[in-house]
This record gives sequence, structure tokens and C-alpha cells, in this order.
Amino acid sequence: MSIKTIGLLTSGGDAPGMNAAVRSVTRSAIFNGLRVKAIFRGYRGLVTGEIKEFRTENVSNIIQQGGTILKTARCTEFTTEEGRKIAYENMRKEEIDALVVIGGDGTFTGARMFAREYDVPIVGIPGTIDNDLCGTDSTIGYDTALNTIVDAVDKIRDTASSHERLFFIEVMGRDAGFLALNSALAAGAEAAIIPERKTHEEQLEELIKNGFRKSKNSSIVLVAESPKTGGAQALAERMHEAHPEYDVRVTILGHLQRGGRPTAYDRIIASRMGAAAVEALLDGQRNIMVGIVNDKIVYVPFTQAIRDDKPLDPHIVQTLQALSI
Repeated sequence: MSIKTIGLLTSGGDAPGMNAAVRSVTRSAIFNGLRVKAIFRGYRGLVTGEIKEFRTENVSNIIQQGGTILKTARCTEFTTEEGRKIAYENMRKEEIDALVVIGGDGTFTGARMFAREYDVPIVGIPGTIDNDLCGTDSTIGYDTALNTIVDAVDKIRDTASSHERLFFIEVMGRDAGFLALNSALAAGAEAAIIPERKTHEEQLEELIKNGFRKSKNSSIVLVAESPKTGGAQALAERMHEAHPEYDVRVTILGHLQRGGRPTAYDRIIASRMGAAAVEALLDGQRNIMVGIVNDKIVYVPFTQAIRDDKPLDPHIVQTLQALSI
């Protein structure tokens, strides 16, 4: 099938660098003689028909902006056969031949289902601060979120040291510990409690034995926001009960991590991935995610990208342990 018009949407949680990807897809498509239809509010906009043609001026001066100019929203209608049928009819009405979707595993799960039902060529671009998609070393927004967390931890450490406190700092990541582990390493934290490792009780006991009780009058512990870790508040309460002599505090960074101007690295990979997504569609590829591995663009089937077992590098865990003494 000859592709003349690409539909473009962002879905799921926003991530810094999404706008850089929107810009890249739009301008790469126009450069190659294609039309671009921007779909607002993710799959909801595909169902409700919130669609507008984009030209190069629509994406001027957005590469430095956080969030997404296309907006994002949940769409329960798209999870139903009836909703996807309406979405497909709107595609045909707008003469959209293929889709580029920017988001995380939920976005790609929906894309995979839609492509299977209606034989629509779809290419995904990984945009999530969690970095939990297989087949890519980094997702758009992850580097910016790391830098935001490290900046916050640096400030909190000033207070931790002045008052001789133990801080549990909760970061996002859902069931993936990439943000917690790597921000702990970058910020010089004493530990990271992550869902991929032992139980949170064992990790807490390990912290007490190896760090806070031995030689330090203050400690910083990064905690991944996950039912598997129990969260920072629960861990702090458990610590206080077991060791009331410690002055324990909790900081939950929350949505602070999603905002801000994207770093140079996130702008670069977003631009490269956006252009690669258009090239993939022109080459006849479909139902794939664009990734970056060892600084090279790769193409990964959706089925591989949305597996829930992206491994952490155990050497990073070992390095953090060694440096926290």
C-alpha cells in the first residue's frame, strides 16, 4: 500500500522529549512528500475525531518544550471493539494511511491490537520516563527524569547531612527500577530499593547493616514506586518501628519527574527516532517500535517491546553497593 498521509499521536504518560519527536516525525514526513495529520489526546482523539493537518510551522519552537503539544488522555472507548471501529472509520475519513504512536507499553499494546484488527501500518516511538520497554537502551524522557531526580536529591542531601537524617526518596518507574537505581548511583545515594531485587524487607535490612548503622550520620535511599517495594512511606514506617533512634524522613517526588525541558540527549534520540519512524513506514515496515541500541537505530516488533521483563544490569547494583560504604 502506498502511504500518502501519516497520523501522529502521543499517548500514556507525558515525557520530556515527546515534542521533539512530534517535530521530527512531522518534518521528516513533509520532507519525504507525505502529509501529516496530528491526532490530539491520544487514542481518544482518534475516536472523537480531534484531528488536524500539521505543516512545518506547526512544530516550530517546540523542541525545547516539555510535555506534549498533542496532549494525552486515557481512552476506555479504544479498549472496546466498537471504539476501535469508530477510530478506524475516522482514519479512513481523514485519509490517514498509517500511524506513528509515541508512548509506552500501554500505547503499544493498543497499537498492536488495532493493527491486527484493521491491518493498519503502525510504528511506535518509545516515550516514557520509566525506560521499561525492551529493545531500546533508552526511552524518550528517561534521561531528563534522571537529571530532575538527581537535582532534587542533591538538594535533599543538604538537609539530610545538616540534621543527620535518613531520607527515603520515592521516584517513579512503576514496576521497573531503572530510575531509582541509576539516579541513586548518579546522586551518590546509599541504596536503591527496587522491585527487581530481593524483597523490600531484605533490602531494608541490607541497608541497615551495610550503610546507615556502620559509618554514616545521614543516608539517602531511593525507592521505586511499586507495590513490590511497598513505597517510601511504608518503608520509612517500618524503619522507624525497628530503629526509633533514627530520624527518618520521606520525600515523594511525584509528577515533578515528568516535567521540565528535555535534555540534549532526549532531544537527540527523539529527533533520530522520529525520522527513523517515517523511514520505516516508507520502507514498508509495520507493527514495530523504533529503538536505540549502542547508539544505533533498531526496529523491534511490538510483541518484543512490551514484554515486562526488561533486565537491569546487575553490575550497576554491585557498583552502587561498593560505593555506598
